[in-house]
Amino acid sequence: MQVSSLVCHAFGPPRDALSLETRPLGPRPEPMLRVAMLRAPVNPSDLVPVTGAYAHRIVLPFIAGYEGVGRVLEAPPGHAGLIGRRVLPLRGPGTWQTVLDCDPALAIPVPEDIGDDLAARAYINPLAARGMLSRWPVAGRRVLLSGAGSHCADLLGQWALGQGAAVVTGVHRSPSRAARLRTLGIDPVPAAEEAQVLDHARRADIVFDALGGLLASRILDVLPEGAHFVGYGLLTGRPVRPASPPRARFERFHLRDCLASMSAADWRAAFEGLWPGLATADLPGIRPFALTDWRQALDAAGRPGAEKPMLCFGAPGV
Repeated sequence: MQVSSLVCHAFGPPRDALSLETRPLGPRPEPMLRVAMLRAPVNPSDLVPVTGAYAHRIVLPFIAGYEGVGRVLEAPPGHAGLIGRRVLPLRGPGTWQTVLDCDPALAIPVPEDIGDDLAARAYINPLAARGMLSRWPVAGRRVLLSGAGSHCADLLGQWALGQGAAVVTGVHRSPSRAARLRTLGIDPVPAAEEAQVLDHARRADIVFDALGGLLASRILDVLPEGAHFVGYGLLTGRPVRPASPPRARFERFHLRDCLASMSAADWRAAFEGLWPGLATADLPGIRPFALTDWRQALDAAGRPGAEKPMLCFGAPGV
């Protein structure tokens, strides 16, 4: 049996740095589950490491992809009940491959009523959104989101409103985002209308920022005393640098920091708490791509307002 995977041997633009490679599938290491991948989304968080942004903590070569869903082909005796079941094979080898081996203690069984396309997206953004809303409660508060229209910001906005946020305003970079934000109950504001954005920022209690860069720095400059600015991404590739010491509290959220101190039991419990909210969340549609069409999937990931690109695997035994 052969395994196909998207491998990064040298950092650079993902379209150039990744290559589709095939290798023989060796014996399953005895403690591990063997999983045939079904679906894996293409997220910004999957592509940023390929560029070398985290080169200090990444060993080359590596297989790309952080999340996805697959079906268990083989398992050690203590986990034989998982054979044939769908799991999220997370926090191990990259998910952009047809078959992978993962730690059964970290594999998350998928409920039967959760479809493949939803399960494949159940990790990075949902866990981050839930973690931020747990750490910074929003009930009765005025919330401002940057990067509105992204998967994580969509979940932050929907769940913040569900938790009683007074108002949620979404700063979006593409006009195509506005209509969807309104359907979610999020008030859209174009990033290009800086005066309008800063007016909302002056009245905000908490900002969840995915972008970094100049606009985020100006938002932090005008936030009122007692407000919180939570930076959880740098999609612009630039840091947040306020012009003067901010009156608001400037804080960072990194999902990997939360995971570092999370036990296997807490890890599984986190997903048990996520599934009900995900089942009722309004998420954008997906656009499927065969693994051989991975370059087209990467191109689609860069188009604002587009459906979520989803790598679909013709995995053996599935």
